[in-house]
Amino acid sequence: MWIKSKRFEYTLLILVCMIFGGLIGVGVGAHKYISGCMNGLHIEKTEHCPRAKDAVSLQDAFVTVAEDVSPCVVNLSVEKTIRDNGNLGSGFGFEGTPFEDFFKDFFGRNNQREFKDQSLGTGFIVDSRGYILTNNHVVKGADEIVVHLLDGRKFKGKIVGTDPKVDLALIKIDVSDSLPTAKLGNSSKTRIGEWVIAIGNPFGLEHTITVGVISAKGRSLGQRTQYENFIQTDASINPGNSGGPLVNIHGEVIGINTAIVAGGQGIGFAIPVDIARHIINSLIKHGKVTHAWLGIYIQDIDDTLAKHFKVNPKSGVLVADVMNNSPAEKAGIKRGDIITKVNEKKVSTPSDLQSEILEKDVGEKVEVAVLRDGKEDICSIVLEEMTNDGESSTLSADDHTWKGMTLQNITPEIASEFKISSEIQGVIITKVEPRTPSAEAQIQRGDVIIGINNQSIDSLDEFNQIVEQIQDKEDVILVVKRGMHTFFVGLSGE
Repeated sequence: MWIKSKRFEYTLLILVCMIFGGLIGVGVGAHKYISGCMNGLHIEKTEHCPRAKDAVSLQDAFVTVAEDVSPCVVNLSVEKTIRDNGNLGSGFGFEGTPFEDFFKDFFGRNNQREFKDQSLGTGFIVDSRGYILTNNHVVKGADEIVVHLLDGRKFKGKIVGTDPKVDLALIKIDVSDSLPTAKLGNSSKTRIGEWVIAIGNPFGLEHTITVGVISAKGRSLGQRTQYENFIQTDASINPGNSGGPLVNIHGEVIGINTAIVAGGQGIGFAIPVDIARHIINSLIKHGKVTHAWLGIYIQDIDDTLAKHFKVNPKSGVLVADVMNNSPAEKAGIKRGDIITKVNEKKVSTPSDLQSEILEKDVGEKVEVAVLRDGKEDICSIVLEEMTNDGESSTLSADDHTWKGMTLQNITPEIASEFKISSEIQGVIITKVEPRTPSAEAQIQRGDVIIGINNQSIDSLDEFNQIVEQIQDKEDVILVVKRGMHTFFVGLSGE
């Protein structure tokens, strides 16, 4: 029994050793196999994604611009005196009723009241001697201007000069040291989609940085300003940003933030710096701005006008009228000419032409390419200074009814009622029916038609003789006088 027991134990021991040895062998083999496989693999070290590097580089660019430009940006605190007539009868819903006079008599008709108004704006230093550019509407009527620098210093600012036409103003502070100045870029070379950065004081939050892109160029703000070639951006612009710089990714100022769309979000407008550069120099040297002047009324070329003049839409700027004794008249420019270039630079819209002329100096000579009767001609024009009553404008008894408008001869009574000069010859529009070709063409009551299809007219008889020969489906081109403005109107055939 003992021998059998020992044999069993030896057998069991041998079996355990064989199993353990087998496991060790498998482990060693697996280790060698895995090591071999690992040695055959090429493993790279973990690094940042290239796209992340690009994002960091862009971020660093924004940070650099903020650091470089912010010292040139100032906060403007403006105090103005506001006056009203103090008529308490107004504003209570009694205007136009007998109670209006009662309230005015009771409270006093001439009880004028005054109060102080505080507003905020932005500016930026354009000359190390303390010259600061901002919007005219920021400082207009200011009693006191306080300029806050980034380093905490405060100075009283004084207005050097303004340019209401473009809504710019130059102010100055007296400093003993040299101030950092913003670098002016080239707005004509900017492209839609480029990064831009706005720096200003929206709602009094000093030196706020917002980022966006140029979303459009050549924008018009209608009647809000005489300038019509704004840069549109989606960089956030808010009240208090007015007058601040719009800079590119290189930290160069390419625009002056000026306006926003009421009720809109993310839509702001800036004056191109190319226009501002000329104004800055004029204000520093002369304390005033002198604008160059062609002396013409201009308009866009729409589809109907393009068909009439045998050109493509937006192929140039149509001359609607030429002022007497103006630089354009002296150079031979005529109504109906199409201006296509200024000094070899193409102009496609009125805002293009306006910007080109605004950038020029009084007395400068420009070569203007004109398309007339299908042939191009070059007119050399010496620009003169724009007078107060001269402006280069951009547009928008018996009777006879035609295409939805009622026309009459201009009698002395009508001339007096509509304030029509005795020099104007034509027929007056006394009524425009809604939803008619004339209404769709935005013809208005009081407009005077002075020409039709390249023929001048002096009376209703002449007008009738011409329209009798016009077919129903024929396009018609009218020359219309509205106040001081003359422009073409295209009526499409029915």
